[in-house]
Amino acid sequence: MRKFNEENERIKRKYSQYLREAKRMDHKTVQKAEDAILKFEASTGFKSFKLFHIEQAVAFKAKFENEISKTTGKPLAKETIAATLTALKKFFFWLAGQQGYKKRIAHSDADYFNQNAKDARVASARREIPFPSLQQCAHAFAQMPSATDMDKRNRALFAFLMIATARDGAIASLRLKHIDLVEGCVYQDARDVKTKFSKTFTTWFMPVGTEYTDCFYAWVQYLRDEKLFAPDDPLFPRPLMGLSDMGGFEVQGLSRDMYASANALRLTIHDAFTNAGLPKYPPHTFRKTITKWGQGYYTSPAALKAFSQNLGHDSVATTLDSYCPVGPEEQKRLIVGCR
Repeated sequence: MRKFNEENERIKRKYSQYLREAKRMDHKTVQKAEDAILKFEASTGFKSFKLFHIEQAVAFKAKFENEISKTTGKPLAKETIAATLTALKKFFFWLAGQQGYKKRIAHSDADYFNQNAKDARVASARREIPFPSLQQCAHAFAQMPSATDMDKRNRALFAFLMIATARDGAIASLRLKHIDLVEGCVYQDARDVKTKFSKTFTTWFMPVGTEYTDCFYAWVQYLRDEKLFAPDDPLFPRPLMGLSDMGGFEVQGLSRDMYASANALRLTIHDAFTNAGLPKYPPHTFRKTITKWGQGYYTSPAALKAFSQNLGHDSVATTLDSYCPVGPEEQKRLIVGCR
């Protein structure tokens, strides 16, 4: 069976360029769209998009909705199905306006990639995402070792998440020059730091606990004064690997290299919790933990607005809607208690 169609490849490249340059989407988003289109192509035997008809969309949808995940061995999540179908719907809607395809594909044909109403509601339903309590964070942090350079780095990473709640992608790209210990802040400069929507903003360290602040400050000073790291060196460097006496590879200190992604840093936080006998919380859930704390600490409207900006949000509504969950029990307590 053929694995690609030259004509399709040309129009796909044009669509990818459209997503990157016109719609300003990042690499990961464009890649997901490309993956969705490739899945559809494979289902048709890589026929030309000019031969598209709605029965192809209907058949693809029926088969895709019954697929089993290779990772979990369970049926695909409704959210996964929704994301793939939405990507295909957008592609064929765009395709219907392109030269050579206008007479063959109608804009309304893209609607055949819609999920049924029931599955769409399931896919878009908001679900509670577990996040660690302050007590759990304190317990996990207390259990982390501090003997080696990598141990110190890992503890500083945990502490930084508590006082700055930066996104893990941004953390992996931070350099020493972005940290101001005198003012107590981190300057998330989008020219260097991988912030969401390439937004530049300053995050002031939050008074969550002196154990976290002391740990992080000590780490930065250790890098600058003892390791002689320069301003452009990474804040959380990769391990320096070398040959051991036994002939294998081992960690021999800190390198001056940046991480290409946040995967290793995520695993560090996972390990910190699991080694303390707690659930494996990812770094992003710290934002919920600190937002929950911030509710009680920043109580005036101005303080709440400042707290929201500290998280990189333009609107307080974004902070409250995304990171301030109210579970059923708390909803009951707040409503009944206000009577």
